[in-house]
Amino acid sequence: MAAQQSQGIQTLLEAEKEAAKIVQQARQYRVQKLKDARAEASKEIEEYKKAKEQEFKAYEASHAGTTSTTQATLDKDTDVKLREIDIIFNRKKDEVVNTLLTRATLVQPELHRNLKKLNA
Repeated sequence: MAAQQSQGIQTLLEAEKEAAKIVQQARQYRVQKLKDARAEASKEIEEYKKAKEQEFKAYEASHAGTTSTTQATLDKDTDVKLREIDIIFNRKKDEVVNTLLTRATLVQPELHRNLKKLNA
């Protein structure tokens, strides 16, 4: 009976070792699957990124001409408006200076309105 018990314990120990090996293999398999999934995902991300960059470059190339044309038009309009402002400035600067000098030098002393009320 002791030999039979000993043999039963030995069989259980071997079965436990076999189960531990199977669990270890399953863990290794799971880790490997995760690594493979990450690698595949990063590869797909890179492909998607390249495709989107190509789309953007194509879009940018197709719209680059309109941007430069628009910029040139805006520059011309700005130059025209600046010239108009300079012309108006040069035409009216003497008048504005004379008006400012007249106002600054023309002094008419009078009592303050609050002081007038007290004296009345």
